[in-house]
Amino acid sequence: MAATTPAPTRAAAAAALTLSSSPKLSHVSTVPSRRLRTATTRRWRTPRCRGKPAVEGVVDDGEDAYRESEDERKEEEAAVSGRGELGWLRLDGVGMDILSIAAPAVLALAADPIAALVDTAFVGHLGSNELAAVGVSISVFNLVSKLFNVPLLNVTTSFVAEQQAVDDDYSGTGENKLAGQRKFLPAVTTSLALAAGVGLMETAALVFGSGTLMDIIGVPMDSPVRIPAEQFLTFRAYGAPPIVVALAAQGAFRGLMDTKTPLYAVGVGSLVNAILDAIFVFPLGLGVRGAALATVTSEYMIACILLWKLNGKVVIFSGNINGAGVFRYLKSGGLLIGRTIAVLLTMTLSTSLVAREGPIPTAGHQLCLQVWLTISLLNDALALAGQALLATEYTKKNYKQVRTVLYRVLQIGGVTGMALAVILFFGFGSFSSLLTDDQAVLDIAKSGVWFVAISQPINAVAFVVDGLYYGVSDFAYAAYSMFFAGAVSSAFLLVAAPEFGLGGVWAGLVLFMSLRAVAGLWRLGSKGGPWNLILSETELRDN
Repeated sequence: MAATTPAPTRAAAAAALTLSSSPKLSHVSTVPSRRLRTATTRRWRTPRCRGKPAVEGVVDDGEDAYRESEDERKEEEAAVSGRGELGWLRLDGVGMDILSIAAPAVLALAADPIAALVDTAFVGHLGSNELAAVGVSISVFNLVSKLFNVPLLNVTTSFVAEQQAVDDDYSGTGENKLAGQRKFLPAVTTSLALAAGVGLMETAALVFGSGTLMDIIGVPMDSPVRIPAEQFLTFRAYGAPPIVVALAAQGAFRGLMDTKTPLYAVGVGSLVNAILDAIFVFPLGLGVRGAALATVTSEYMIACILLWKLNGKVVIFSGNINGAGVFRYLKSGGLLIGRTIAVLLTMTLSTSLVAREGPIPTAGHQLCLQVWLTISLLNDALALAGQALLATEYTKKNYKQVRTVLYRVLQIGGVTGMALAVILFFGFGSFSSLLTDDQAVLDIAKSGVWFVAISQPINAVAFVVDGLYYGVSDFAYAAYSMFFAGAVSSAFLLVAAPEFGLGGVWAGLVLFMSLRAVAGLWRLGSKGGPWNLILSETELRDN
């Protein structure tokens, strides 16, 4: 009897086993049972069933899957541990990640302002009226184009980074055969499709509404600035489609944490712009129209290069556009459009108040503003780096690493702002003389150096906080806080500008940036919205 007892047991055990195969190996797995379900809990369980004979060679899939997931988790934590620790400015792994993204990005971000500076340098030698006209036209162009461009750029960056983090090898089922080695990221195709439509609408609005827009900004019909301003704006309008498409492509590259390719594209485009300016403005005698034509040509070149390079990495054209993805774009983009309206209205109000002072003050203000915006791009590049890294780590629920990125990007931004303040304070006079030789304009510009320099540390915090908002998709607070800052600053401008002239305008702009910075720091300190999880004392993970 003793000799025959094990046989039925082995038969029963064999009946309870099934063979499963995979391309790599064949393994034995148990039929789902109550005992197996309890084996998938976190407590270690032996594969032997209590009170029954041992069955050797049985693989508990649930238990092994848990052990593998635990091993992967430990490897992931080991990979990020030591890359950054909380504390004052350390050039650790996180700091190097931020700088490696920000360094190429700062030049790529500077494409449009650098093109504007090149145009300003050439047009500035035509006369003060032409210089003021270009300044007004650029403000009007930004009023229309950036209304949609900035939201599309930031939303694309966050959404592409999220999809990349969820699955590094993500590809659509129907697209994979067509794509080959390229990835199919729905956020990329959706953003490019929206960009093409938005660009065409912007061109139509600028071409047919240039006169109305000049009236809105406060340039009268009898002003010597009016005719050259409309000429520049009309030609510049045809560059709207490539600008929007290029920004959407840059957002995709940012989400993929590739800021070198956009740098290459805008570097080539900026060089072409400078060469064509030198040919069109003076030798061909096209004046402000030549400056606009040179800029538009360079913008088409930038867009073509970016699309060509992006097409080598991901599928950029597809009929498979997800409706839910479009809705998410529209919802988040709608909030950021409202935010952008608040920014543009405040900046446009300041420009219109300056325009009433006359051509010379307007030209001097334009020099200060262009330098102010161009230098601030260093901080905007840091914001971009923070956004891309935060979106990736936040999606993975690596909250400890998110906190490290947050602190490090704020620290680097603060140091950068202080350095820029010192550089501008001592070097602004020499730099501004390169843009115009009109002494009256230079005198006006130099009077604004205090505001341009003092605001740099404030700008640094404000821009970096913007990137933090976008990295965790805190779009609602980003919009509502900007409404408040814009309303208060606009009210101040309306009171201070008539009384103090350019000084009142610049004081209003500094107030605007200060309110943005304070609102961002308050959001972090209050731990509202997504920051509640990130800034909690205990690191949380979704098990």
